[in-house]
Amino acid sequence: MTLFNGLGMGLGNLSRLSKAKTRSISPENFTGEKGKGAMAEEGTGAHPARELGKGWKVSPSVEIQGESTHTMAEITGPGAIQHIWLTCHPNHWRTSIIRMYWDGETEPSVEVPLGDFFCNGWCERSDVNSLPVAVNPAGGMNCYWEMPFRKHCKITVENIAEENMILYYQVDYALTDVPDDAAYFHAQWNRSNPLPYKEVHTILDGIKGQGHYVGTYMAWQVNSNNWWGEGEVKFYMDGDDEYPTICGTGTEDYFGGAWNWEQPKGEYRTYSTPYLGMHQVIKPDGLYRAQQRFGMYRWHVMDPIRFEEELKVTIQALGWRSGHRYLPLQDDISSVAYWYQTEPHQPYEKLPDKNDLEVI
Repeated sequence: MTLFNGLGMGLGNLSRLSKAKTRSISPENFTGEKGKGAMAEEGTGAHPARELGKGWKVSPSVEIQGESTHTMAEITGPGAIQHIWLTCHPNHWRTSIIRMYWDGETEPSVEVPLGDFFCNGWCERSDVNSLPVAVNPAGGMNCYWEMPFRKHCKITVENIAEENMILYYQVDYALTDVPDDAAYFHAQWNRSNPLPYKEVHTILDGIKGQGHYVGTYMAWQVNSNNWWGEGEVKFYMDGDDEYPTICGTGTEDYFGGAWNWEQPKGEYRTYSTPYLGMHQVIKPDGLYRAQQRFGMYRWHVMDPIRFEEELKVTIQALGWRSGHRYLPLQDDISSVAYWYQTEPHQPYEKLPDKNDLEVI
């Protein structure tokens, strides 16, 4: 994780003084202005605070109307987002879209369904114990990706459902100088449902500019029997054509596991570590849950994938068939790619509608 101007993301920098100004935006202080917190007289907590009044948790959250967008934070820079915490009902994790815009962009640099951004793409809570993303009981979602901006930052949440949603949130940031070599944070969602036979799932494509790839989250539904994780992750960069520069050895290998994640025999073993994990297994129940579903993340914090001009990332869906032969799979695969790069970035493909976003 990068450091600048005394902003520490490691214990080794905590003793260093800095002229950075710490600020925080929440429904108790929508602007983050100094000395303007806890002044609300109306809000979602007004009724329980009616005997206590101003300053007593009058506005801990917001209600976002159906098919509308709420601006969660708007900040004049230079500065950097250091931490985001939020929570809402899991029913909204695929029907709410978080977007982030840097320095006056009209096209977002981050555009991801809310749950997937925090490694919970199945609308069923799974704890995550990693450095840049932590999800804690019972649905507290935390992000520690450093997000510098030079002039302006805007973060929105769009509720694409017809029903209203309640969102609790806090955005912690610093107003500080940003060095010339600090890149902008990006994240993009993609889905193959189902993945066409003998095709690969594209995690990221069309990236132009200089930067480094820092993470992958995948929500994977297996639509066949037997082991499914033989597929390789491939990174095509800076002029690679048919063959990539970086090619992994298998799906569970990329996410830091081995041998089917099978421990003890006949069972998947979940794990969540600072940089990688297979933290979620949703099993069929013999009634309405028909397929196995998995959640996995891999953070390239210590080993970023650096590119100078362009980047494409893919993964094969590969299992086994008779005769000890590979079987190209036709699974339901969603992914989030996280990376830093120079601006401007190429516009993303439009997100699908809520039917194609839906967890089915």
